Amino acid sequence: MAGRVQPVLAGVVTALVGFASSFTVVLAGLRAAGASDAQAASGLLALCVASGFVAVWLGWRYRIPMSAAWSTPGAALLVATGPPPGGWPVAVGAFLVSAVLIVAAGLFPPLGRAVAAIPKPVAGAMLAGVLLPLCTAPVRALVELPVVAGPVVVGWLLLHRFARRWAVPGALVVAVAAIALTAPPAGLTGAALIPSVTLTAPAWNASALVGLALPLFLVTMAAQNVPGMAVLVGYGYRPPFGAALRTTGLASLLAAPAGGHAVNLAAITAALAAGPDAHPDPERRWIASVTAGAGLAVLGLGAGVATTLVAVAPPILIEAVAGLALLGALATALASAVTDPATREAAVVTFVVTASGVTLIGVGGAFWGLVAGCLMLLLFHRRQPAPPGPDQPIPAAREGRWGHSSGGRSATPTASRTRPSATDPIRSAGT
Repeated sequence: MAGRVQPVLAGVVTALVGFASSFTVVLAGLRAAGASDAQAASGLLALCVASGFVAVWLGWRYRIPMSAAWSTPGAALLVATGPPPGGWPVAVGAFLVSAVLIVAAGLFPPLGRAVAAIPKPVAGAMLAGVLLPLCTAPVRALVELPVVAGPVVVGWLLLHRFARRWAVPGALVVAVAAIALTAPPAGLTGAALIPSVTLTAPAWNASALVGLALPLFLVTMAAQNVPGMAVLVGYGYRPPFGAALRTTGLASLLAAPAGGHAVNLAAITAALAAGPDAHPDPERRWIASVTAGAGLAVLGLGAGVATTLVAVAPPILIEAVAGLALLGALATALASAVTDPATREAAVVTFVVTASGVTLIGVGGAFWGLVAGCLMLLLFHRRQPAPPGPDQPIPAAREGRWGHSSGGRSATPTASRTRPSATDPIRSAGT
């Protein structure tokens, strides 16, 4: 009995942590893109249901703990980009185009590999620049609303020290208590217990396709799908990457008219369902991801209450909670951006341009940051040293971007054949 209960409990925890840790980021992103409160609630509900369906289907079909979630970095991108020219309908059109690109990456593996081939420092720097505006919100909140924001930050710090996975949900609970004490008495009156689905007819323009749809696709792939696949490979699974992309892309297509920006493989909470805490037997852990998917769909029914709560709260307080949720992702992105001295300057240029939030010919900073970083790499690309002559020593093997030996003969040439490489999820995973 205990063996059956353990993965179910792990799935419930995964759903609760995943929802509570980042739904504020999603609502902030949708509202920044021009959604009304009703449209934002509809988008959150659509994302919960679509993500839950993906997790249940993939876990049941392949017996692998493939957790699904919304694109948290994608929501942060919406905050950084702001409303596109043409407003919310154009944003929905960009969501649809991004979803089509994800499906295409699942149908044509070279496209997925091309995205994964974006230099890791540049991709990390772009993500860091997207996340930075939200991650500074806790500091601004402490200055503007010290009495309300102070307990939120202190609660996050204490839980981050003693129960890290509950740090952001705990900070959210403190924030809800602060909102309840400071909000107008009638502020929560009339909150919809069950949100309604609000459909929006999409619209398109060139600037939104380049400045929002393409960066949303790249961020979702580079910061969610590829790392989520790497987590599974790291635990010894060989997940079907192509099938996962096709499924999440189709789910994103269905969720977009209702306001959902992107559905993808979970990266932040993936280990909760795929790790040994879910079940000692790796072949039983898929139950945890299926349970998490069902739980996330049920939690989506509270999207109306969550949206109303966010609507009556000081905007900087909600952004502060969202920023606390993204600090770990920012640290990881910065670390990947500046690790290699040879590409550090290009990564810094990418970060600065992206974080500046500039808009040029209607296209936001994330796209220009990516362009600037890649141009820097092209301009200052150093030629690889010539192979050593017969009288020169062979240099020691150096680990390449995907964990393969480059620059010398590996001492263990068969190691990569005996175990899938977590650093190369696309090549290691099945299609």
